[in-house]
Amino acid sequence: MEVRVLRYFLEVARERNISKAAKHLHISQPTLSKQLKDLEQELGKKLFVRTNYFIKLTEEGMLLKKRAEEILELVDKTTDEFKALDEINGGDIHIGCAESKDLQSFIHILKQLQSHYPHIRFHLYSSATDAVDERLDRGLLDFAIIAQDVDSTKYNFLKIPSANQWGIIARKDMPLAHKEKIYIQDLLDVPLICSRQSLQADLPKWLGDQQDQLNIIATYDLAYNASLMVKEKMGYVLTFNHLIYTGHDSELCFRPLEPTLESPMYIVWKKYQVFSPVAELLLKELQKSYVSKA
Repeated sequence: MEVRVLRYFLEVARERNISKAAKHLHISQPTLSKQLKDLEQELGKKLFVRTNYFIKLTEEGMLLKKRAEEILELVDKTTDEFKALDEINGGDIHIGCAESKDLQSFIHILKQLQSHYPHIRFHLYSSATDAVDERLDRGLLDFAIIAQDVDSTKYNFLKIPSANQWGIIARKDMPLAHKEKIYIQDLLDVPLICSRQSLQADLPKWLGDQQDQLNIIATYDLAYNASLMVKEKMGYVLTFNHLIYTGHDSELCFRPLEPTLESPMYIVWKKYQVFSPVAELLLKELQKSYVSKA
């Protein structure tokens, strides 16, 4: 299976039309059709269903599309790293980020590094910690910033010297908005919107066995999307402070949990990872900034 053919396959999957894909790839339609037929024969599976108007992927084709995107992303990342070996003034750094206000100090370090090396490009991938971990493990990221305890058998890490405070986001006209602090008993009979990560890693520490009594009506990865549900008065969001705007002119407010629940932030990278020169530069800056503050 050649990388070139995988690129052909993805272009056809995107366009859903062989003629358009061939035009974008600057090859003839018969050549492209033969490459796809050869790919299907090599895999022993039918990848496309052809109709009079467009092409759609079979289930096997959808699986190959997902794998091809992962393979080509890693190929392109590796190619960029080797190009950057002799170009210390530039290159690409791939970083996975959980949502947190505490990223501000990290972003400041990126700005400082880029001011000295203006051709460095940063690629931020924002998602929940488990999704970020997966990309880091597959070699698609150089670093990840996570909001949970670190598996020290897999990763090296630096701790960001701050923590995220947990609480609820409510509309100001909802009952719990009138409380200064939120206790466990306050949450047992109300509709809640929780991140999938919090249900596995954070809330069990605070709730213990009572977590099973929660009325969870929805889960989320990104807090902004969950805030839209709060605005519709569907429920309360359990989240970090400062992820959603709750200023005086907002219809939303934040109320902290009591006893206090906080999640630390860590910058992690794989053990024995070989960095590109520019990623090595960033690591040195991170160590200089965060180790000195530890």
